Amino acid sequence: MVARLVLATRNPHKVVELRPILLSAGVTVELVGMDQFPDVLDVVEDGLTFAANAAKKAREVAQATGLPAVADDSGLCVDALNGMPGVFSARWAGLHGGDRANVELLLAQLGDVADADRAAHFACAAALALPSGDERVAEGRIDGLVIRAPRGEGGFGYDPIFTPVGSSLTLAEIPAAEKNVISHRSQAFRALAPALRDLVVP
Repeated sequence: MVARLVLATRNPHKVVELRPILLSAGVTVELVGMDQFPDVLDVVEDGLTFAANAAKKAREVAQATGLPAVADDSGLCVDALNGMPGVFSARWAGLHGGDRANVELLLAQLGDVADADRAAHFACAAALALPSGDERVAEGRIDGLVIRAPRGEGGFGYDPIFTPVGSSLTLAEIPAAEKNVISHRSQAFRALAPALRDLVVP
């Protein structure tokens, strides 16, 4: 019997992205998103670190659903902005700003910053919580640069303006299979995989 695992998000992109990452890490589960649980309230992400937010989301969803839950919190940390938007990445342009508004605001804020000074990294914390209260957290990171205009149709969030170190392509231009190998989210969930295999997989 395949274990059911809840990903604490209503973002279908994240569910689709995580399935092959877990499979390639040897974790065979039935991964479902929060759209399967419409009566469960969204978790308020009020932590000041990615790890705190991820752990809170996983913990509250595990308690609400009675199933093992995983969650992640991730964001873009720009050196020239002292590590911001960081944990505020998803709402950088306001609570209802959306991806396009967030990207446009960030590019405007970096308008006078020289290309050589646009270093940034994507960070991700991935958390696993069981209804019993057991928890694990792992982290991942990918370094690169913020470019001056969006490129690519893939990915989401800030992917179209971020080129990883060693690549001229943005994360939105890199094929999904390749992105799933190098991304910050992939790194975090791969680091979490041993705990998933030990605590969730039958």
